[in-house]
Amino acid sequence: MIPLLGSKKRLCDGFSRRDLLHIGGLGAFGLSVDLFTRLSASQAAEPSAAHFGRAKSCILLFLFGSPAQHETFDPKPDAPVEIQGEMKPITTVVPELQICERLPRTALVMDRVTVVRSMTHQYPLHGVAYALTGMPTYNPAIEDQPRDPAHWPFIGSLVDYIESQRTGGRLPEIPRNMGLPWLFGSRSTDKPPLSGPYAAFLGRAYDPVWTAYDGKPTRVVPKLSPGQSFDVHDHFAGVEPSGRFGLSAERQADVSAERLQGRRSLLDQFDAARQALDASDVQTYDRQRQAAYTLLSSPKIREALDVQREPAAVREEYGMTMFGQAALAARRLVEAGSKFVSVFWDPVGPYGISVWDTHANHYPRLKDYLLPVFDQTYPALIRDLDQRGLLDETLVLCLSEHGRTPKLNNTPGSGREHWSRAYSAVLAGGGVARGKVVGRTDKIGGDVELTPVSPKDILATAFHLLGIDPHTLMFDRLNRPLPLAGSGVVRTELF
Repeated sequence: MIPLLGSKKRLCDGFSRRDLLHIGGLGAFGLSVDLFTRLSASQAAEPSAAHFGRAKSCILLFLFGSPAQHETFDPKPDAPVEIQGEMKPITTVVPELQICERLPRTALVMDRVTVVRSMTHQYPLHGVAYALTGMPTYNPAIEDQPRDPAHWPFIGSLVDYIESQRTGGRLPEIPRNMGLPWLFGSRSTDKPPLSGPYAAFLGRAYDPVWTAYDGKPTRVVPKLSPGQSFDVHDHFAGVEPSGRFGLSAERQADVSAERLQGRRSLLDQFDAARQALDASDVQTYDRQRQAAYTLLSSPKIREALDVQREPAAVREEYGMTMFGQAALAARRLVEAGSKFVSVFWDPVGPYGISVWDTHANHYPRLKDYLLPVFDQTYPALIRDLDQRGLLDETLVLCLSEHGRTPKLNNTPGSGREHWSRAYSAVLAGGGVARGKVVGRTDKIGGDVELTPVSPKDILATAFHLLGIDPHTLMFDRLNRPLPLAGSGVVRTELF
């Protein structure tokens, strides 16, 4: 019997309306499709039931380092120059909605997205784990400790886990939880991979399946600070058209069937190690083993990742940058059946040089690198999904850890420091409203004046749109019941 907790309201069959997903334990017993069907049906009584499950898939675009709200989606044209900065606003296709002048292409798709100008939380840190999991508090000491037991599961890992239970553990040809362009943080030369997109106590079997990338960068990015004495060739600024995505195991996928079967035999040799594993470890081990063979033997994932199959004009439309080609691959993956695809704008080389962490040289980096790349790729993805009839069923989340200070600092090229009291996010598709602005900040973009929205609210809303009750509970390693999205609540203002 599956234990259930939550509200005292009961379904007609006697189950409580908010189920308890016993992560770790349920994996051994199975979470029946019948139960999930009943739980999903219970959503009909909710005011937002019409939007429950509207999204078949989700693309997460994560802008690591944190863009300034002033130079993106919340310009302050009437603020003093030390607040407003060098850039002015422009009008968009939505009357009375203005965004930064360096986003002219994005301005043309604002009638298909919702801007949240009132994101807020208390941690002005590069807390990707805080932004993308339900964990209620954050400690910077675990920022570069992905396996620290304090972490909660990444949203994509939870989606993967729940879908796995709904389908009886069947492994799909296309992984449900994909990460691009490579393991998050793995291309940084002076930092280890950072926390955030990991399955935590779900087990490593539910980590994202990461792609690899073979291809050279073509551009040197503007310096992180005027004193920087070396150049950094950054994939996110430009890549060669010949570059390709793959999987770490897939690089040998062109070998003969006999050799592939031989690999399976090698995997079989690890069976002896099962004697030393407990039940939950065995489950994780089995799933990893099965997933590895599925990926090795299936051509579908290779075809989905092969952006070379796209017309040259489409690739150019997205932009011949890592962000552009990864976003294009993400569209191909959801078309092929992946449920949750993440694209991380990720550190390359020395930490901070290739991302949005503009403490100095703010305007050269925004003008000559960050904003032009984003302004090519983001609207191309939104238009492409819409034209293919996929936008209404594909939730697109464009998020970051926090925002940046209202007042510019006095470093060369200017800069803005970390700021989490007010910042912006952009959502589209999958039941999200078109051409809408949610929330308002004060006259300098420093504090939220109307409709505060937390990162947990965004997660809860995403779960809801994907057909998952965000109030579902899970048990951690200490057997504590935890809601999937932490304190987050579904924000119907976004619908």
